[in-house]
Amino acid sequence: MERKTMVNAETGKQELVITREFDLPLELLFKAYIEPEIIEQWMGTKVLKFDCKKHGSYQLETTDPKGNKHGFNGVIHELVPDKKISRTFEMENTPFGIQLEIYEFEPLTAETSKLTMHVIYESVEQRDQILKMPFAQGINMAHNRIEQVLRQVK
Repeated sequence: MERKTMVNAETGKQELVITREFDLPLELLFKAYIEPEIIEQWMGTKVLKFDCKKHGSYQLETTDPKGNKHGFNGVIHELVPDKKISRTFEMENTPFGIQLEIYEFEPLTAETSKLTMHVIYESVEQRDQILKMPFAQGINMAHNRIEQVLRQVK
């Protein structure tokens, strides 16, 4: 499968810049990140809490094939409709610390849009640990899933 999501990881830096162009209008792409019903569909997680506003917070939970539950949470620091989301993200009960995520949304045409994700980790080592996992494939699959789910909404 072609990888449409690009992950840029400069050596020695504690950040990633992830970009993806979507065959979706900007407003629809933005909804994928702020509407709990859509988030559950493309992420395959349960939304326990999602207070989508500045100083709001969220809590998600997923269950692995063995039945183990894994939690994710964060705080929304900035939310500019159809333009930007700045938030923290934490995988509970893991050695990975809290990361800062800045999502910028831009229209390309009336029917296409682009997402740029700037993810900052606590350290270079932490970022490099994430990259050793199948991270790039996973984010590409998640972005593909966004397009699949939202094509049904269009």
